[in-house]
Parts: sequence; C-alpha cells; structure tokens
Amino acid sequence: MDMYKRTTVILEKEVYDALVSESLAEYNSSKAVSKVLNKIVKNALFNKGRMSELLHSKKVVKITNKEFEKFRHELSQSVWR
Repeated sequence: MDMYKRTTVILEKEVYDALVSESLAEYNSSKAVSKVLNKIVKNALFNKGRMSELLHSKKVVKITNKEFEKFRHELSQSVWR
C-alpha cells in the first residue's frame, strides 16, 4: 500500500508563494512544497483535534462568568503596566 497519494490542489497565488517561500527556507528547494503542505495540514488537523478534546474534556476547575471577567480584567491591566 502506498504511503503517499498523488492529488491536484488548486491554490491561490499568495498561498502558493508562501508555500514555496517556506520550502526554500526549510529545505533549500522550491520542490519541497508537498512536504511543507503536508506538515502544515498535519499540524492543523492535530491542533483541531486537540482543541476539540480540550473543549469537551472534563473540567477540573469551576469558575463563574463574573470571576472570569474579573481575572481577565486584572490580566489585561498587568499587560499594559
């Protein structure tokens, strides 16, 4: 069984240019666009799954909206000091 599947992907010019640029930076070749694209897609899919897992997992801390807003306000104040 093949580990890779060949397909055609139609990209916007700026997306293609960014992939070529990343390919040149990472692999010193513009021919590694598939490697770069695979890496980006894998990361996006993994992170999406991880985010969903975190959102739907059992929560270990309970906090009210009022407590959260107070925390957020205090945090934003400390950033601007």
